[in-house]
Amino acid sequence: MRIAASPKDSTTPIRVALLGAGTVGSQTARLLIEQSADLSARIGRPLELVGIAVLDPSVVTDPWIDKSLLTTDTKGLAQRADIVIELIGGIEPARTFVLTALTSGASVVTANKALLATHGPELYKAAADNGVDIYFEAAVGGAIPIVRPLRESLVGDRVNRVMGIVNGTTNYILDEMTTRGISFDEALKDAQSKGFAEADPTADVEGIDAAAKAAIIACLSFHTDVRLDNVRTEGISHIDAGDIAAATALHRVIKLLAVVSRTDKGITAGVYPAMIPLDHPLAAVHGSFNAVFVEAEAAQDLMFYGRGAGGAPTASAVVGDVVSEARHLAHGSLGPDIPLYANLPILSGDEDTSSFVMRVLVLDEPGVLAKVSQTFANHGISIKAVTQLQLKDKNGYNELWITTHVVSEKSVHETAEDLDNLVPIQSVISIMRIFED
Repeated sequence: MRIAASPKDSTTPIRVALLGAGTVGSQTARLLIEQSADLSARIGRPLELVGIAVLDPSVVTDPWIDKSLLTTDTKGLAQRADIVIELIGGIEPARTFVLTALTSGASVVTANKALLATHGPELYKAAADNGVDIYFEAAVGGAIPIVRPLRESLVGDRVNRVMGIVNGTTNYILDEMTTRGISFDEALKDAQSKGFAEADPTADVEGIDAAAKAAIIACLSFHTDVRLDNVRTEGISHIDAGDIAAATALHRVIKLLAVVSRTDKGITAGVYPAMIPLDHPLAAVHGSFNAVFVEAEAAQDLMFYGRGAGGAPTASAVVGDVVSEARHLAHGSLGPDIPLYANLPILSGDEDTSSFVMRVLVLDEPGVLAKVSQTFANHGISIKAVTQLQLKDKNGYNELWITTHVVSEKSVHETAEDLDNLVPIQSVISIMRIFED
């Protein structure tokens, strides 16, 4: 248990260890070093960077990093600091190093969304058991302050839904497909050339990165143990010009959304592309920017917007957490814990409901619409609108855009399976959610 710092402690440096010197780690080191005097003044005690753990010190060439700080003894460094910043990424060995720091009495600041989405509750408990803190603002939304509002500012409220664009890569790709009319492959190559997408973009374009963030948001919003495996995940690699055209015709725009919701039956968590109205605040989020829309009972609607990735923006969030924790250390106090007391049921994606748009390729012959309508009726789905598009490049076929009223995802996919077996139907091209509000 910490005790309040006495006046003589005010000159004792708070030791900070940095694990990882990649894009974010490098910028974090720069902020800690270049702003050392200001940060120390804000904390009330000196802040000292005592070491930087890397796999190969020879590849670190940043002019602001003193080479004497570099070490390959990550575990040893984690055991001799007051605050350990984990920016290694991945599950292991990051998990081992974080637990080592926590059990050694050091608080942890991390941007590791994959680790928190997989082992977060275990790490939160380890921090509480050892009387230290774990902060992770940079794990969700880069520089956007969303973790702290959910963890502290809204803790007196009831959060009902959080919906956000939390992956800059996919937002950039979809934005380029919409505004420039280019294909997914072209937009992806453009994103890679500008540094918005990795050489292997799988985690981004298949929704895995956003799903990890959704799990963290759900834990904080609903005080329930939600892991990555609980998040229904769909990416954007299948989206084509026809989907973009359908959205445009419906006065909507496609965004990859992370959505966590509270219902009477439990909570749902999912990541998927969806069509949202042009007048919704999230529709105006362009390029690689991120935004998170929170719906709470008392506070009502809140929106957080900004840079969701990048070395300097993410480092800003990391250092903000370091300063917060250093202030706790300077005053012998603790930050708020993360109580996962609610144990709300986690519903499967099949139980989630929404309106949908289904694109169906059909033979251009009499009676097709009647057969399609009957198939929807067989599954209890009410059709809101049907648009028929004549295809010049596919003689004898038309494309139907079928908009439904609110239904379960399960029933929509069962309907699609039956449609695929109908003779007049060539194929169900795509199914996409529609958000009405």
